[in-house]
Amino acid sequence: MSYTALSQHFEQLHHLQHLGAICGWDQATMMPAGGNEARAEALSTLAVLCHQQLQDPRLSDWFDAAGQESLDREHSVSLAEMRRQWRDATLLPADLVRAMSLAGSRCEHAWRSLRPANDWAGYLPLFEEVLNLSRQAASARAEALGLSRYDSLLEQYEPGMRSARLDTLFDDLKSWLPGLITRVQDKQRDEPLLLPQGPFATEQQRALGLEVMALLGFDFEHGRLDVSAHPFCGGVSEDVRLTTRYNEQDVAQALMGIIHETGHARYEQGLPGRWRRLPAGQARSMGVHESQSLFFEMQLARHPAFIARLAPLLERHFGAQPAFSPDNLARFYTRVTPGLIRVDADEVTYPAHIMLRYEIERDLIEGKMEARDLPERWDQLMQRYLGLSTKGNYKDGCLQDIHWTDGSFGYFPSYTLGAIYAAQQAAAMQQQQGPLEQLIGTQLPTVFEWLQQHIWQHGSLLETDHLIRQACGQPLDAAVFRQHLQQRYLADAVYA
Repeated sequence: MSYTALSQHFEQLHHLQHLGAICGWDQATMMPAGGNEARAEALSTLAVLCHQQLQDPRLSDWFDAAGQESLDREHSVSLAEMRRQWRDATLLPADLVRAMSLAGSRCEHAWRSLRPANDWAGYLPLFEEVLNLSRQAASARAEALGLSRYDSLLEQYEPGMRSARLDTLFDDLKSWLPGLITRVQDKQRDEPLLLPQGPFATEQQRALGLEVMALLGFDFEHGRLDVSAHPFCGGVSEDVRLTTRYNEQDVAQALMGIIHETGHARYEQGLPGRWRRLPAGQARSMGVHESQSLFFEMQLARHPAFIARLAPLLERHFGAQPAFSPDNLARFYTRVTPGLIRVDADEVTYPAHIMLRYEIERDLIEGKMEARDLPERWDQLMQRYLGLSTKGNYKDGCLQDIHWTDGSFGYFPSYTLGAIYAAQQAAAMQQQQGPLEQLIGTQLPTVFEWLQQHIWQHGSLLETDHLIRQACGQPLDAAVFRQHLQQRYLADAVYA
C-alpha cells in the first residue's frame, strides 16, 4: 500500500529530525565554543538530508495512490499532514535550505557572546544574512501558496492563521490592555510586598526545579533539565530536553522558566504514542504548544492553591523567610511591572512584548524596514506600549531573543495566541471539573488528565480551531483572556 510506504518514509524522516534536535540541544548546552563551525556544517548537512527526504521523487506517486486507498479517518488525517509537510518542503531549493541552516547556526552562536557585550554592530551583518535568506524563503513560499510573504512564514508555526486575523486580535488588545496595566499598577501600589532575599545557590535552585517538575508530572525516564543562554524545550517526545538559566539573586526567574518549559514537555510527552513518528502525532501548532507552557506557568503556577504548595518547598531549599509566606508569594508572582525583558514579563504586560515583535518581524519580512532600523523601531514601540526606553541598550532590547537569530520569523504571535488558548482551557476545565483551587489543592493529577484528554492526545489529528472549539466550547476568544486578567488582578483579593 502506498500509505504504508509513506508512513515508513516519514518515520525515517522522524529519525533524522530526532538526531537534529539532540544535536541542536547539545549545541546550546554542552558543546565547546570551538566546535560551532563544525557543528553548523553538520547540522546544515542534516537539514539538507531531511529536505531531500521530503523531495523524494517517489512521494508524488505515493500520495496520488494513497489518496485512492480506503483509509479510516485517523489515517486520512495522517495522510493530509504528511502531504502538508511534503508540500512545504518542495517550496524551497536545497541550496537555500543549507544556506539558511548555516547562517542561523552562525548567528545564534555569535549572539550568545554578542548580546552580553551589547554589541549590535557585531551582530548586524550576521542578522542581515539571516534576514536576507528568510526573505528569499518567504518569497518562494508566498508565490507557491498565494499568500503574503509574512503569512507564508506564519503558516509554518500556525497553520491557517493569517496576519489580517492577528491584526484584528492585536487591535482589540491595544484597545483595553494599556488601561488594564495602569489600573492594576494603581491597585497594587499600596499592597505590601516583601522581596525574597538571596543569594539563592544555583544547585539549590536546580534541586527545587527538579522537585517542582516531578510535582507537575514530568517523566524523567524520557527527559532531563539543563542550562542554556535562553530557556527552551527541545528534543523529541521520547527524549524531551528542557533548559533554563539561573540568577543567584532571583529565585523566580529560573523556577518560572522551568515551569513554563515543563508545560511544553508534558505536551510532548503526552502526544499520541502510536502516531509520534508521523506528522499526525506531532504538536498541532506553536500556539497550542505555547498554550500548554502558559497554562502551567500562568494559569497553574500563579494560582494561590499552587503557591500554597510551592511555599514550603522554597523554605525547605532556602530556609524560612517572611517573603515565602503564601500570601506574600501570591502578591510577588502576580506583581505587574512593565519591564524590558520578555521572558521575565508578568502576565498582564506580556502581550505588549509580543505585539512589538509581531509588528517588527512582519515589516522586516515584507521589506517595510531593514535590519539596521531595528534598534530605533524597537525603542519606539517599547516606549509606546510599555513606556520604557532601550536607546543604546541592545542586550535588553532588540538582542534579547534567540528566535530571529536562526530565522524563526512568524513564531512570536504564538505566545499571545497561547495565552488566550490557555485562559480558555482553564475556564472550560473549571466548568467541567470544578474550581481550580480545589483541583490544584487536592486533585492535581486531574488537571493533567483533562489536558491529556482534550489537548495532548489529539496531536495534529485536529486542526487548531477544531481542537480549541472541541476542548473549550468556543473558538479563539480574547474576551475570555480579558475576563481572566480582570478577575485575577482587579478583584479585591489577589485572586478571585
